Amino acid sequence: MNSLPLTLPTFEVASVWLVGAGPGDPGLLTLLALHALDSADVVVYDALVNENILKLANPKAVLEYAGKRGGRPSLKQPDISKSLIAHALAGKRVLRLKGGDPFVFGRGGEEVLALAEAGVPFRIVPGITAAIGGLAYAGVPATHRGMNSAVTFITGHADNGDLPRDVDWEGLVKGSPLLIIYMPIGNLEALSRRLIKAGRKANEKALLISRATTPNQRVVETTLATCGADSINSGIQPPALFVVGVTISLHTDLSWYEAILDRADKEGTL
Repeated sequence: MNSLPLTLPTFEVASVWLVGAGPGDPGLLTLLALHALDSADVVVYDALVNENILKLANPKAVLEYAGKRGGRPSLKQPDISKSLIAHALAGKRVLRLKGGDPFVFGRGGEEVLALAEAGVPFRIVPGITAAIGGLAYAGVPATHRGMNSAVTFITGHADNGDLPRDVDWEGLVKGSPLLIIYMPIGNLEALSRRLIKAGRKANEKALLISRATTPNQRVVETTLATCGADSINSGIQPPALFVVGVTISLHTDLSWYEAILDRADKEGTL
């Protein structure tokens, strides 16, 4: 890190950096994220952080797992925040490492509010969110001139596991040509029915993107009407994105990463 021809901010003791690790590919880390990994005394990381990214951490750093995965036993959010505060008050440089971007469906806001209340200094380091990185690696532009000038990110479930109640589905259908839905797998049938009821066509093309930007990435082409069955039949696993909208039509011609994975698979280099 010291060979970089630029000056990066000092990771002060007794502080917390909330850092986005991106969607999976270690090459998508920011310079600040890499600097934080090199400097941290404690790394508190999520379930979606690629293990190869953790290998970039300071060898002397303590790695503390704080993953939250739907339907599985996991730490409560207040407990994670308390751990960050405790490490900082003990004089440690604390790296809170989250998949994607910490402020996009990452509960980052909850954690920094707790830090602020406790008087712990913090820095936010954005990361490439799954929606942007995942679509790019699937060959789907988030926006494309002449096709769409708006894109919407949506969570596929609320805290109780059901569809979120604070979404204006009819408004989304009318106002957003491209919908990118996070964490959709458990609610695909309900999501598709809700979107169709709100006005999307049942035969509209959609994509399921699983484990985006990693060697295990899978892209399943489907439709709103068949996405539930196609998800089951394909065996696609979370973490995943569900994408509905106009720029999906470009996927076939722009699927550059799938070509790389296919070639690596044929050559036995995966």
